[in-house]
This record gives sequence, C-alpha cells and structure tokens, in this order.
Amino acid sequence: MPATPDELFAFLDRLDIPHTTAAHPPLFTVEQSQALRGTIPGGHTKNLFLKDKKDTVFLVVLREDARVDLKTLHHRLGAGRFSFGSADLLRALLGVEPGAVTPFGVINDTERRVTVVLDAAMMEEAILNYHPLVNTMTTSIGRDDLVRFLAATGHPPRIERVSDGPPER
Repeated sequence: MPATPDELFAFLDRLDIPHTTAAHPPLFTVEQSQALRGTIPGGHTKNLFLKDKKDTVFLVVLREDARVDLKTLHHRLGAGRFSFGSADLLRALLGVEPGAVTPFGVINDTERRVTVVLDAAMMEEAILNYHPLVNTMTTSIGRDDLVRFLAATGHPPRIERVSDGPPER
C-alpha cells in the first residue's frame, strides 16, 4: 500500500523537517490552485511525470508558471524522447493519482526508478509547496529540506535549469 499523508508527515518529522499543511477542496490543475494565492505563502509548483523510450522515468518539478519545451527537454536531461507517464505507472511508482503528482511521492518508489529533477529557477524560492500525496492538501517545505527529504528516500535530485526564459506572468 502506498504511504498516506500521515505517514509522509511522520517521515518528515523523523527527519526533523519542518512542514505546514493546509487543507482545501480537491485541486487538479495549476489554474485551480491559483485560487489559493495569498493563503499559502511560498513558491507554487507543477510536476511533470515523464518517461522516455527506454522506460526511464523522470519527475520534473518546476514553478507553476515556468515554461518548458517538452520536445527538447530530453536533450537537456540526457534521455530519450519523452512522453507523459501513464496513470497506471504513476500509481505504481509514486502511489498517487493524476492531479496529485508530487515529489513527496518518491516515498513510495522503493525500487528507485524515478529520477527527480528540480528546476534551478524553482529552487530560488525559500519555501516550496506540494500536494502531500493527495490533492486535497498543500504542504509547505523549505527548499533545502525538500532536497534532504529526497535524499533520505534514495532519490538525490538533479538540480538543473530546465525551464525556458522568464516565467509566464
């Protein structure tokens, strides 16, 4: 069984990683989450669950307003051409449903199949926000603490500039 939000929070607590979580109605898109602005401080994000032709899986995490060229991203990451990972693969590896994709999902990737890529532009934010395995909550965490969490799950992240130009505004 995949980890629950409470199990995720307990794992963060064991690592002495501060976190706060706000409950809200289910959110499925960046547009829906933008309605929360002002109530949840910090950088808001989007997550791309991708796989290449060799079945290498990537989770690319960016600011919600970042632009990325999916046709050339595989060159930047030294991978084969990307497609979006299926909902079944998402459930199998990260233990989350579409609409709840999150770097916290790697807690469920015990085989360490997922390579996490954090966009350098996103990492300029001191506080970052992600769904804690479900899309009815948002958890805020420090950027350095996110890196510690990922490393503790066996997923040391690649921090690279993958977004193109200035964020969309």
